[in-house]
Amino acid sequence: MTSLQLGLIAAGVVLVVGVIIYNWLQERRVRHRIREAFRDTGSANERSTGEPRESLLRGGPRVEPTLARSEHAPAAPENPARDTEAVDEDAPYEPPLEIQARIASDLSVETIGADFAPAPADQAGGAPDSDIECVVTLQPVRPVSAGAIASGMHARIGKPLRWFGRRSAESPWQRLRSDTAGEFAEIVGCLLLADRSGAASVQLIEAFGRLAGNVAASVPAAFVPPDSAREAARAEALDRICADLDVQIGLTILKAGPTMITGTRMRGVAEAAGFRLGDSGRFDWVQDETGTVLYSLANYRSDPFTAETLRHASTPGAVLLLDVPHVTDPVRAFDQMKLVAKRMAQTLDATLVDDNRRPLDDAALAAIREQVQATAAALRNVNIEPGSPRALALFGG
Repeated sequence: MTSLQLGLIAAGVVLVVGVIIYNWLQERRVRHRIREAFRDTGSANERSTGEPRESLLRGGPRVEPTLARSEHAPAAPENPARDTEAVDEDAPYEPPLEIQARIASDLSVETIGADFAPAPADQAGGAPDSDIECVVTLQPVRPVSAGAIASGMHARIGKPLRWFGRRSAESPWQRLRSDTAGEFAEIVGCLLLADRSGAASVQLIEAFGRLAGNVAASVPAAFVPPDSAREAARAEALDRICADLDVQIGLTILKAGPTMITGTRMRGVAEAAGFRLGDSGRFDWVQDETGTVLYSLANYRSDPFTAETLRHASTPGAVLLLDVPHVTDPVRAFDQMKLVAKRMAQTLDATLVDDNRRPLDDAALAAIREQVQATAAALRNVNIEPGSPRALALFGG
């Protein structure tokens, strides 16, 4: 073995060790921020309001948390939209989410991406977000139109992909579409690193790099391909953080015994409460000012709500669902959803229950509210503002 080969091996070892140490320090920072979020929001509570299930480990399904369960409680009924459970009044307080123990445990990937920075102020209008996206910059030989990168804009590689351009280094970024007018001196492609379908893999990021290379060759433009291994490690770390903060709350309205609610009756009561039947098989409560869905009403059974099924079918109940990261003021949305749930239960002569069919009293609802508040605070603490474009991207898919 020559001295050159030995030198290259030594340099490679030093580089790998340096990357591991850097990523370890970054992971410590993120862990500390999340611990602080729950120390700040949870210290005043007196009991546990819930925690994510074990299945929130990386790669598991995203589900809403549950509250403490009685040891002798009956088994939960089969229900595709699981709701929160009643709180155990005698349980000692624990942080609402299991983040501290979850992050302190050994992780299969010991690298973590850069600490989040606040989302760009103009992100709603469109701007690259390097904290949650793999960003590749193209420097065209001369300014080009959006049509020159049409192959990139129309590509589908498994994760959301965005393209931006700017006319000069001092100009703002502009989201590029097929019909965008003008010419651009700099172009970037942005691949989302994680969403509810999981983290972007090395193979996916390599495919993005090849796509960017093909676009650059056709323009032509200079570009540097992404470091696939580093970006995949960032994606895994980002996915772990989001999995810990991915909270969906459900409140179930259920008829007692064998009684059923006709579909026409359910639709009438839902629409009177302000819901609109959507294409997703649920009723959505939409905020008129913004067009944002605050919460939804799903069938207690697995069958979706459609105009046809509501005319002919019956159901034992329905589940109101709040997707915490998706709304700008989760606590206020929960308060509104709780009132709607109580009124609908009264109108339908039904009961507001947990998934063990035990009635949810005001104490249990207050505990769930605390959980929503703690989750919203933890999201903000890592610079994921609930309801923001960044949150909608990370908790979509």
